[in-house]
Amino acid sequence: MSLNLDDKKAVVAEISAEVAKAQAIVVAEYRGIQVGAMTKLRAEARAKGVYLRVLKNTLARRAVADTAFADLANHMAGPLVYGISADPVAAAKVLADFAKTNDKIVVKAGSFDGKTLNAAEVVQLASIPSREELLSKLLYVMKAPVAGFARGLAALAEKKQGGAAPADVSAEAPAEAA
Repeated sequence: MSLNLDDKKAVVAEISAEVAKAQAIVVAEYRGIQVGAMTKLRAEARAKGVYLRVLKNTLARRAVADTAFADLANHMAGPLVYGISADPVAAAKVLADFAKTNDKIVVKAGSFDGKTLNAAEVVQLASIPSREELLSKLLYVMKAPVAGFARGLAALAEKKQGGAAPADVSAEAPAEAA
């Protein structure tokens, strides 16, 4: 189905708006993929906040022209699916993980931080933990010294009270008062 000029302009404007918010774009070839598999890929992308779209390459080239992703236009050939995300790792992770289980998706290239990445570099980018994972690890590292200090104080209090836990002492106090 061919698009008329107004439809093409609308698609380029939509993609340009997504590219303006993006930190990473990943392109993958999808030749021969089943409809059910593509639906599953789209659902995974939506869940991770990745804008996933099959586009005509000429429209995609126009959308990335004059942006940090302009060099990616050299890799836009063949039937491609475009993963665009504000999270620098999400698009690479979705497409690279899906490519592991479905041999019909082949990661071709990507662009991150103004640099064009080959397929191997996109897979490396996908192996980086997500922002949420990194924040939870940071929180764990920050919380560990405080938790250790609290355990040390509890052990010290237990030792000073002759081996009885502080909770046991509070449970005995009302019985003595009665």
